[in-house]
Amino acid sequence: QERLVVSGGGSVQVGGSLILSCTVVGGSDSTYCMQWLRQTPASQKREPVAAIDADGSTAYAESVKGRFTISEDKVVNTRRYLYMNNLQSEDTAMYYCAILHGAQLNRGGYCRGGDTGYFGQGTQVTVSS
Repeated sequence: QERLVVSGGGSVQVGGSLILSCTVVGGSDSTYCMQWLRQTPASQKREPVAAIDADGSTAYAESVKGRFTISEDKVVNTRRYLYMNNLQSEDTAMYYCAILHGAQLNRGGYCRGGDTGYFGQGTQVTVSS
């Protein structure tokens, strides 16, 4: 059974940058789709941010296109990064990573379908003006 370890996050000013990482620990099947989701205190739902599939293809939510980049670690192949640039106050949220085995990448920036999934702990991102 996999476990996801999340690091990064913190507080920055508008226009600043942060990097989140998500590392999959355990398991032997590396053919998963990984996605980042975020949730604000006012929202009941986690919204998709970005996703990357096992082939390295990526997809992003419209709200972060051109500012966020999801990528693989070239050395640790079970780790993915979310580079967040030009952060805005509306990016303030708790960020979560998740993996889904058997899922397909969706252009809206999330993994669709799949049969087994795991969530990592959340990490807070706060952007202030």
